[in-house]
Amino acid sequence: MGFLDKAKAAAEQAAAKAKEGVDDVQTKRELSQAYGELGKVAYELVESGAIAHAGLDDAAARVRAAHAKAADGADNGTTAAASESYDSTQPPAMPT
Repeated sequence: MGFLDKAKAAAEQAAAKAKEGVDDVQTKRELSQAYGELGKVAYELVESGAIAHAGLDDAAARVRAAHAKAADGADNGTTAAASESYDSTQPPAMPT
């Protein structure tokens, strides 16, 4: 096997590993998004009284507190621009 054949084989292996990594990241992202959607639905059901479970109480309280904090910030004008452009169906932005 010549040098170019070895280089080609190594490049193909690297490409295959990179594709596996991308697939893993995509799968984890989809799982995270599904958990987020499930949590949102569960929170809405807790708030409406359709479901009640002690295991949901702490998480629901944290969501309520976050909503209150966001509302306070919006009242003060500090988060109004950020909340207007927020799309809950999208993953969080990565820091730069």
